Amino acid sequence: MDFHLGYLRQTPFSDPGPLDGLPGGDIAQLAVLTRNLIIHRGEGERFGYTVPQDRLHQDAESRYVSELLRIVRERADRPLTERREPGERFVGTCRDFALLLCSLLRATGTPARIRCGFAAYFIEGWHDDHWVTEYRLPDGSWRLVDPQLGDGSYDVPFDPLDVPRDRFLVAGDAWRMCRDGRADPGTFGVSWIESLRGLWYIRGNLLRDLAALNGVEVLPWDEWGVDAPPESDAVLTEEDLALADAVAAAVAAGCEAELRRLYDDPRLRAPDEVRSYTLDGVRTVQLAGGSNVPSGPRSRLRSSRRRS
Repeated sequence: MDFHLGYLRQTPFSDPGPLDGLPGGDIAQLAVLTRNLIIHRGEGERFGYTVPQDRLHQDAESRYVSELLRIVRERADRPLTERREPGERFVGTCRDFALLLCSLLRATGTPARIRCGFAAYFIEGWHDDHWVTEYRLPDGSWRLVDPQLGDGSYDVPFDPLDVPRDRFLVAGDAWRMCRDGRADPGTFGVSWIESLRGLWYIRGNLLRDLAALNGVEVLPWDEWGVDAPPESDAVLTEEDLALADAVAAAVAAGCEAELRRLYDDPRLRAPDEVRSYTLDGVRTVQLAGGSNVPSGPRSRLRSSRRRS
């Protein structure tokens, strides 16, 4: 697989299908377009809109950009670039914002990927479970973009098209900071759910970030590995910690060949079927295209249950 040759190639998750009328490769315009097509399922009050229960529960389970755009077109049969009212948008999560912008960037010639980590700009002193887009600059470096902030509806002290690395921590950086005592793992997770925080939670996001870097852009509540996650830092073994340390170090180094090698490890790779902890209960979901998982032992490095 040559995915790491540029991150220009669409994945089964990001492939938008036929598109026309996009505003070139202008990052700002594509971010605004993304914001215009999606409303976060927790944002209804912010926009004076009551999200219907069926959309609240069903839209964000779509997982594929092609399906997201199909839903958007059904709700308003006009060009995607025209402004839409909240009720005409897809009801998703931060992951959907990130993946749609990633898809549009790839479609217009800019290498892009999505990153799973933690945002330090929603609640003071807290690192919220969050996803953003990352795109490659001409010099080969990478820049973070938060398309959920694309229309100015959130008051943040930075340009959403250039999110500082200390305001959004990719999961590997969060893991390393907590492991060496620079950050408190109890401030990472879902702020309104006390049980969804801690080092074990960061580890789950680290696994999802590794998958996304390898072209498997799962949902925030997808899980794989052994049957039950630890949900407590106290039960993480030395093997668990060492494996996560290795992943975090590889992500920090940015060596795509090493990320590919690690992801080929059957202890880390997302299988063809994942458990998905939806608002309506646990489901087993077959991922489109499969993940060609090699045989071998299953890992105790698994993702976490959550609600985004």
